[in-house]
Amino acid sequence: MARIAPLSGFPEQLPADYLVEQAIVDSLRHTFELHGFSGIETRAVEPVSQLLSKGETSKEIYLLSRLQDAANENRREDKNQLGLHFDLTVPFARYVIENAGKLQFPFKRYQIQKVWRGERPQDGRFREFIQADIDVVGQNSLPAHYEVELPLVMADAFRRLKEFGVPSVKILVNNRKVSQGFYQGIGISNVEETLRCIDKLDKIGSDAVAELLRATTGATAEQAQACLELAQISGGSAALDQVKALAGKYGAHSELLDTGLAELGALIIAAEAQGSDSIEVDLKIARGLDYYTGAVYESVLEGHEDLGSICSGGRYDSLATDGKTTYPGVGLSIGVSRLVSRLLNAGLMKANRAVPTAVLVAVVAEEKRGESDWVAAQLRERGIACEVAPSAAKFGKQIQFAERRGIPFVWFPPELGPVELASAEINESPQHQVKDIRSGEQVAADPATWLPPSQDAKPRIVPVN
Repeated sequence: MARIAPLSGFPEQLPADYLVEQAIVDSLRHTFELHGFSGIETRAVEPVSQLLSKGETSKEIYLLSRLQDAANENRREDKNQLGLHFDLTVPFARYVIENAGKLQFPFKRYQIQKVWRGERPQDGRFREFIQADIDVVGQNSLPAHYEVELPLVMADAFRRLKEFGVPSVKILVNNRKVSQGFYQGIGISNVEETLRCIDKLDKIGSDAVAELLRATTGATAEQAQACLELAQISGGSAALDQVKALAGKYGAHSELLDTGLAELGALIIAAEAQGSDSIEVDLKIARGLDYYTGAVYESVLEGHEDLGSICSGGRYDSLATDGKTTYPGVGLSIGVSRLVSRLLNAGLMKANRAVPTAVLVAVVAEEKRGESDWVAAQLRERGIACEVAPSAAKFGKQIQFAERRGIPFVWFPPELGPVELASAEINESPQHQVKDIRSGEQVAADPATWLPPSQDAKPRIVPVN
């Protein structure tokens, strides 16, 4: 049979790598719940018209068609066409509108789910991947302090991932009101296009951005220079003073700029008060999507900045609306598959074993398999993951089987079955034995009470030195 080629952009994992991914997902879920976020899951498909409503192109959407009714599908109107969701924000906006009467606002949700995007696969970019989102959504209004809370939640989430060997993550923050107020103050009218140009700074460089600003926004050379100087400001609370000084230099004073600086300052002061050194100002963060209206965030994995942002988002005031009520919100999204692929490819972390099994129950003889099954059932009743040996081979081979799978313990039942054991004299009763095949230590054990050491109960994700 010819070798089957993998589908580019649709990753599959071996069990040990899957354990790493699940450990990260579980840790994120735990952190989000500690901060009061409720988990939801939305359907995988949405009307194409809904998916396109926030500026995406149809080329990036995987369309669905019913193959058994292809002729009818081809005659359907575009508004009825369905596609796989490419992110979790657009489905969430629809979910909020449809369930508004059943939700309590502000509504705090987390969502960890697969999405599909038809783009060119490359390092850290896939066509099928997992995202982990958190959002807080209000009804007609949402206090600005949530723009402070969410990056702090993410900072906590990344801090907890360090125990697995995940490098530090720097969360870079800006506020669109700062950028917009500055641009307006120096006389630039096409603010949205200016933001899109600045958003390309890391990709194409300052000279190309300056040229792009002049070509697409009509900015003068001095205005383009002022925009680039603003984008170069970064750091802690001192960065805010640099913005004020730059605004004074170019006469870029506006109420919007002052509001943005106050909101951005509140975020940085809160981060410093909590002792977080992972959040800092970066005025080149713009986020190219039009619906962001306040704080915007991007995050980089320290030492792996070439990967680009692994967590991004921002404040949006009108992403979700039913025409009568507006649902403003603020959210952040982690590219879980993007992060995990780099961690694994760089060899930064691994599972200490590839299977959940802590104990292999040996089989004395095939006619005695029932006794081994009985032992396994006793262990499972107390939450100990175990499996029964596949054959009644010599004990040495059964131990080798456990070693190959990374199972730390082998359980040896006595020759007598449980019914015979119950009727035997206590001083005549042979004992169960459990062996730690790493150290070679073997001791008597009772299936009703024995527990593995806590560090061996489940697979652990460990840093690779």
